[in-house]
Amino acid sequence: MKRLAKWRLISIFAILSLILSGCGEPFLSTLRPAGEVADMQYDLMKLSTLIMVGVILVVAVIFILVLVKFRRKDDRIPKQVEGSHKLEIIWTVIPILLLLLLAVPTVSATFKLADVSPMDKKDSDALVINVRSNLYWWEFEYPGQEIVTSQDLVVPTDEKVYFNLISSDVKHSFWVPAVGGKLDTNTENVNKFWLEFDSAKAKEAGDLFYGKCAELCGPSHALMDFKVKTMNRDDFDNWVADMKDVKEPAKAETALAQDGQEIFNKNCISCHAVTPANAAPPEARLAPNLSNFGDRSRIAGVLDHNEEELKNWIRTPEKYKPGNLMTDKYPQLSEDELDALTAYLMGLKVQE
Repeated sequence: MKRLAKWRLISIFAILSLILSGCGEPFLSTLRPAGEVADMQYDLMKLSTLIMVGVILVVAVIFILVLVKFRRKDDRIPKQVEGSHKLEIIWTVIPILLLLLLAVPTVSATFKLADVSPMDKKDSDALVINVRSNLYWWEFEYPGQEIVTSQDLVVPTDEKVYFNLISSDVKHSFWVPAVGGKLDTNTENVNKFWLEFDSAKAKEAGDLFYGKCAELCGPSHALMDFKVKTMNRDDFDNWVADMKDVKEPAKAETALAQDGQEIFNKNCISCHAVTPANAAPPEARLAPNLSNFGDRSRIAGVLDHNEEELKNWIRTPEKYKPGNLMTDKYPQLSEDELDALTAYLMGLKVQE
């Protein structure tokens, strides 16, 4: 029985390891790179792994060969090699060569990945996005386009996108696993880097990548997700134009949604903006911008985008994201008020 229990335990750990590894999905996996940055980092991972495996194999073969061929057969003392200059040179030079083999491409890639000079040039046409992390949501500001959105990052494919990263409260980390390595968002300084989204790989991922917070930031750290919508340059320009056309808060079209808009203006407007041109200072933006809430792929980054999940979120946001700052910021709403508010929010769209 003890042996059977042991194998059951091993089987459970094996299955958990397979499930929790998260490998294989094109929208999430670092092992299926979807851009220039991810390709470079993946190549470095393969190179370092090959070097490591090569060293292990060579050492193992030498060990087995010596063990078999030179095992003690009589009382004679084997030839002593202490002080051999030849051997000392061999086991000193080989590690140096291996380090150089790994260091040269690593340093080259590091300088290339750190090159953000185009975003600082005057009159540059580089696309720059200011990313601000908060407990537990993300804001994306396009300074060149003068629009602000949240939770869903929209980017064009096949061109470099530059990011300014900062945090409003605690340290977070911006990470799109399939497209590039993570970079911290700090409260005291701005970090900069760039990513490129490959159009063919984006198509495999359904033009939607998963973004994560990679820094332990509190009880809802694992739920601090965002999504990245990719599109070609023409569609991206159309999206920007549609966002810029929203000059005033969208008017509700149905009687139920009009009731919801009144509830929103009474209880929510002090925290949530519903126009992309948010003139408030970044530090004063207390909650996600909802201008295109109806177009988004998830609610609060993790829930399915439908009316039922939206009601669940508004009823008890603490249940879905412990420690979020929305809890207790508005009065308890009746079911009729929830129906109206949901109808209004789901109608906030900038594109059909």
